[in-house]
Amino acid sequence: METNVVDLVQLRRGCAQCSLQQLCLPAGIGQDDLKQLDEIVRRKRPVAAGERLFRPGDTMASVYVARDGAFKTVSTSEDGEEQVIGFHLPGELIGLDGLGHGRHRVEAVALGTANVCELPFEQLAAIASRLPSLQQQLLRVIGQGVERDQDHLSMLVRRQANERIALFLHGLGERLRNIGESGSRFRLPMSREDIARFLGLALETVSRGFSRLQDDGVIAVAGRRVEILDAAELARLAHGVEAGPPAPRRARS
Repeated sequence: METNVVDLVQLRRGCAQCSLQQLCLPAGIGQDDLKQLDEIVRRKRPVAAGERLFRPGDTMASVYVARDGAFKTVSTSEDGEEQVIGFHLPGELIGLDGLGHGRHRVEAVALGTANVCELPFEQLAAIASRLPSLQQQLLRVIGQGVERDQDHLSMLVRRQANERIALFLHGLGERLRNIGESGSRFRLPMSREDIARFLGLALETVSRGFSRLQDDGVIAVAGRRVEILDAAELARLAHGVEAGPPAPRRARS
């Protein structure tokens, strides 16, 4: 016998696995409201590495959330030089750059095989206008995006390359913790080249910066695997705090 009863537990479980719980399941959202939200989510096929969700000039029809995998947003100058504007982890909204004028100013590129949920923006905004809890959550997510843009600007004005790299790793660890991942042991989804373009540094400078942090016992690096060994020192470098008395050097295991 068919039934129209919504399985709230199943919907919540599906969104939790989709990393959408922070966006779609704010406190106080009810069964009927959750059903409305679930109905507009378009679950897409896997996105291949290098595939683009949108390009500069495209109309902002949807926003996206990576269920798994990561993306970069890239701006290309008139002479063809690429600048990485940001990185997007699972659970983070992609596509908000088009809010101002209704068209995207950057392109979003998958860093590896990924799965995304697509949310038509007009429908999302319409539902949010009726659900104060969802509207507040959307505003919070937009605010987090603004904060990341400010952090990026602060990276670019740092004179010392090791400070930029430390701030990047420190911020990435914080974001990973926010989505329930380890912020002290992780695999970088982006290449060294992408990090260099994001930080406004030469590739060789980034490689030397990682090596220096490892030599100083702050991190351990193996390929794209990073372990934060001295979180306090990484935070000090990230925030440009003057060094205190030298700490005992950690022995490598």
